[in-house]
Amino acid sequence: MNLPAFGLGTFRLEGQVVVDAVTAALEFGYRLIDTAQFYSNEAEIGRALAASSVPRRDIFITTKVWPDNFSRFVPSVKESLSKLGIDTADLLLIHWPAPSSGMPLAETLGALLDCKNQGLASQVGVSNFNIAQMQEAVALAGLGNIATNQVELSPYFQNLKVATAAKSQGIRITSYMTLARGTILEDPVLLDIAGRHGATVAQVALAWAMQLGYTVIPSSTQRSNLQGNLLATQLRLSDDEMARIAALDRDQRMINPPALAPEWD
Repeated sequence: MNLPAFGLGTFRLEGQVVVDAVTAALEFGYRLIDTAQFYSNEAEIGRALAASSVPRRDIFITTKVWPDNFSRFVPSVKESLSKLGIDTADLLLIHWPAPSSGMPLAETLGALLDCKNQGLASQVGVSNFNIAQMQEAVALAGLGNIATNQVELSPYFQNLKVATAAKSQGIRITSYMTLARGTILEDPVLLDIAGRHGATVAQVALAWAMQLGYTVIPSSTQRSNLQGNLLATQLRLSDDEMARIAALDRDQRMINPPALAPEWD
């Protein structure tokens, strides 16, 4: 199954909250669920998946390996799969390059590919990689074998250098924090575009990213927001509206943990 363009992000969703969110999302038609070892919610997501009437083959599950587990990469992935109640992740990512981990990137990437070779993941990819690291991943895995680079990207932080380089390497961008922690929701340009479509600003931002060819994984605990975000898949922006949003770029990065992040491009 190819990486869907739209899904549910589950960062900061734990316990019954994430069970309810995943259950509702699947009910509404979401088919991509994005999680990670660091989120501490894989077991709860597994409960929601087991209780859902949606067949496993129709659900795309992404999880990510946390740097603390790089030294036990494959066993940690097997633990994640057990918690999720699945035999194979549809997509497995290195969560952060973590240069301070002491693990050479080539070794981590080798472990990632080992997971694919063992059938623990159907596809593999990376998250928060810079251009040089993407190139190293492709050199090791082969062109077309790194499915995505999941990076922070929003109308206020369009991450164009990385996005352009990813496209040239055959890597799809997955955008997280597409709504920039809500800071874009009162933007006058986005409000104007939303008003013209009878849409919300969130829908406009998500539609903008998908129209650029990115995957989006917005998170919500509210049923109304889960339904509303999904409507972004039906929204088509004009060339002029896309250009107006392109002009909003502020190079405003929000996530930059020193021990985990690379030297950004």
